[in-house]
Amino acid sequence: MHYIMTLFWSVLLVSMLNYVVSSVQNVDFVFSHGIIMSIPVAIMVMIIAAIIPNEPVAKTQH
Repeated sequence: MHYIMTLFWSVLLVSMLNYVVSSVQNVDFVFSHGIIMSIPVAIMVMIIAAIIPNEPVAKTQH
């Protein structure tokens, strides 16, 4: 479920960004470009989530 929701939000946010940028640049909006670019974005998010540790950092007093 985690991967499905990551892909869903990636598609949603990248398509929204694609729409805004194409509107600002006055070019045609192509939905498939947003879908294609959202897959690498989702993979990068999953890699970054795997690299970041989940456990809290121990506090040391100096």
